[in-house]
Amino acid sequence: MNSSVLSALPLGSAAESRMGALLLDAGKLSPEDAERVLRMQKDLGIRFGEAALRLGLVSEEDIQQVLARQFSYPYLQKGQANLSPRLVAAYEPFSPQVESLRAIRSQLMLRWFARGRRALAICAVTPEDGCSLFAANLAVVFSQLGEHTLLVDANLRSPRQHDMFGMKPRQGLSDLLAGRADLDVIARVPAFLDLSLLPAGTLPPNPQELLAREGFRNLNTQLESRYDVVLYDLPPFAAGADALAAAGRAGGVLLVACKHRTHIASIGRMAEQMAESGAEVVGSVVVEF
Repeated sequence: MNSSVLSALPLGSAAESRMGALLLDAGKLSPEDAERVLRMQKDLGIRFGEAALRLGLVSEEDIQQVLARQFSYPYLQKGQANLSPRLVAAYEPFSPQVESLRAIRSQLMLRWFARGRRALAICAVTPEDGCSLFAANLAVVFSQLGEHTLLVDANLRSPRQHDMFGMKPRQGLSDLLAGRADLDVIARVPAFLDLSLLPAGTLPPNPQELLAREGFRNLNTQLESRYDVVLYDLPPFAAGADALAAAGRAGGVLLVACKHRTHIASIGRMAEQMAESGAEVVGSVVVEF
């Protein structure tokens, strides 16, 4: 109803019409407000969004949200969805942290995925180093690029991704590897059309053995055939050999260090053992989460 009202008004361009229609559809403007914006736009010769801002009818965040929809760059406003507020890529896409994430994404696209690779493991030394949070945010920025992205929670001891994305515990990777489930346990993240999550699933008594099985390699092959990017959130390196087994199956690993926390010597040992397990060390990042 609101869109049809606005479409009858003499907006300056299709882009401006789209901006106004989206603001109406989102409930940010009423038809009467839109008319006020149009009058100012015409009188001052400015853009629709700028006029709406000057009138105090919308916020800068409202305008950025509409621009993101126009350019197919999905993100959320605070309070939307049930995701963790620490997913800055979802809620604060123009922050310096997310600019850094996009820079890392670009490097990975050039150095790894452009070589025909589709799977990448992500690992840190300890649980406190921020690996899971980094992996979740990286998955979001890959999906925002339009890459069909799957985030796999391969931490079968202390999984975190289902909490991060507001999902209840359910069957997942462990159940797949044990033959107790199939690929329908993969869940689409509703807020991001190109992002899916394979949760860890039932906590097994034998996580290392499950991840070391040939079945994990076969599963990775299936996932690579279905997705452009498959990111594995691994258990911490210090917790045991789970991370080595999973990284070897994925083929490549990105190492995560936490500023002022992770020791360089620990990263060095992890890199050496990852290489010995058959995983190519693609690089390392320092996070401040």
